[in-house]
Amino acid sequence: MGLMDWLFGEFVDVIEWTDDTADTMVYRFERYGNEIKYGAKLVVRESQVAVFVNEGEIADVIDPGLYELETKNLPILTKLQHWDHGFKSPFKAEVYYCNTKRFVDLKWGTKNPIMLRDPEFDAVRLRAFGTYAVRISDPSTFIREITGTDANFTTDEISNQLRNLIVSRFASVIGGAGIPILDLAANYDQLSSFITEKIAPEFETYGLELTKILVENISLPTEVEQALDKRTSIGIVGGLDKYIKYQSGQALEKGAAHGSGIHDGIGIGAGVALGKQLGDSISQPQSGQAQTNEVKPPPIPDSSGFHIAVNNKPEGPYNISELTAKIQSGQITAETLVWQSGMQEWQSAADQQALNHLFDRLTPPPIPSDD
Repeated sequence: MGLMDWLFGEFVDVIEWTDDTADTMVYRFERYGNEIKYGAKLVVRESQVAVFVNEGEIADVIDPGLYELETKNLPILTKLQHWDHGFKSPFKAEVYYCNTKRFVDLKWGTKNPIMLRDPEFDAVRLRAFGTYAVRISDPSTFIREITGTDANFTTDEISNQLRNLIVSRFASVIGGAGIPILDLAANYDQLSSFITEKIAPEFETYGLELTKILVENISLPTEVEQALDKRTSIGIVGGLDKYIKYQSGQALEKGAAHGSGIHDGIGIGAGVALGKQLGDSISQPQSGQAQTNEVKPPPIPDSSGFHIAVNNKPEGPYNISELTAKIQSGQITAETLVWQSGMQEWQSAADQQALNHLFDRLTPPPIPSDD
């Protein structure tokens, strides 16, 4: 042991750690031979926890504060070292500082698309990404299960594992949520809370607290997004027919803007197609639209017949042909009472304009004289 190392071990009697990084989760305080003097000062700041490890076994966990290391504030270490009968100075122990602040803006995202069943689009593939935040909730468990003897443990060393854990659970959570794809954007906050609640218990087994998962974006494959864009465009312009005309107009405009050559040919072709389409739409009206210039036939005349009174009982109704036959057979005379829908009372047949000419046909005109 060199002179300076010996002096460092004998006279440095303050144990503290100030973090100048943003990603250090656990830091081991370095001392020569792990020797700590009796009565040394221990400084544990807010967002820190000090963990004493004796011969590979976790002993005391010290919360924020200023301590003078004695048997009374190191009860477990005192028992392990058998200091009940006398405190040895210096003593050996490893001191780990656990950073209990919240580590934010950690990234997660799906490496490959997730296959889901959607009520509107049937089977779809989607990708998702966002951020999450964690902090150490159980320092003993975190050191025991994750860091081990690592003297400087950072978030990079565990972020891949945590990201894979989130992604693997995200697929089952979103698949069971039953939210349509087009409604996911309106439910990001609700979805984030739901995923956090479902995944948080698994983080606890690492000694970590999952404080928040944020879903920043859920996207569909490029081909599906392009199809949705076209579907939206068709809806905006007012239907497939108008959309085709709009596309033809765009092609015509682009062809004219490019000048001569092959682009002129494109523009002319688009113009011909547009002209033919407009002509067809004029000569052949679309189905479902009213034919404004169509000549309609006159309405069918009212063919309702007459009721006749026979022996003070109504019979009928009879149409004109049937009434003519009855007049010719003598069953109906000019005085026979008749009634038709719309009449207020029974009237004689001869008084009806629709019938009186039938009686005239039965009476021959006068024979001319020889004079």
